[in-house]
Amino acid sequence: MARSFRYQEIAESIRGDVEKGVLATGALLPSESELSAAHDASRVTIRKALEQLRGEGLVDSRQGFGWFVGSSPIRQSLDSLETIEGQLAEAGRSSERRVLQFGFVQAPVEVEALVGAEVLEVKRLNLADGEPFAYVTVWCKASLGADLSRSDVEESTFVDLLLDRLGHATQVISAIAADAAIAVALKVDEGSPLLRVRRVTTDSAGGNALVSEHLYPARRTEFEVTLSGPTGEPAGLRLVE
Repeated sequence: MARSFRYQEIAESIRGDVEKGVLATGALLPSESELSAAHDASRVTIRKALEQLRGEGLVDSRQGFGWFVGSSPIRQSLDSLETIEGQLAEAGRSSERRVLQFGFVQAPVEVEALVGAEVLEVKRLNLADGEPFAYVTVWCKASLGADLSRSDVEESTFVDLLLDRLGHATQVISAIAADAAIAVALKVDEGSPLLRVRRVTTDSAGGNALVSEHLYPARRTEFEVTLSGPTGEPAGLRLVE
């Protein structure tokens, strides 16, 4: 019988937790020190077990996040105004949209300044391959949202519904920490880093039509920009200090 090394036994234990669903896709693993205590093994042995599982594609790590159950990151292009669903379809991944809230409300102050006092507010959760990866809030100018129903926004995106009435969009990407409600929806720990994309989309007349906020778990998301021109500076991308 082949000899079993301690790190292999630990790797098999973690692998079993993943296969049984104790650790879901994207879930954070205990820290290396916690795993060391739980398995009564050195940090070196724990790291060797994790590196073996990384080689199998079962786990991964990023600086500042620790180790987590591996999954392919959701990669999105910033080159054009595309829907999340469209980009997932191109990548061969399934998508689902769950509308959590739909109704006309008094706009938040920062949104009121852009699209008016009353807006259609829609909150939704986007899933990729069955796992939540985006918490989205859209505020639509009242005159554009007047003819839209909850079933409309459950079945189609605002871009698809208002395509002939929309112009260009401006996006600002920043980072925030997940509050309790968002953490539950996205299945991350409270306080986990999120990528926050705030988008303002104009209408065909040049006014503002939509304001949206997209919150993504940072460890599951990548944004891709194609650099153009000899200077390597993409139009519209700038560093905010």
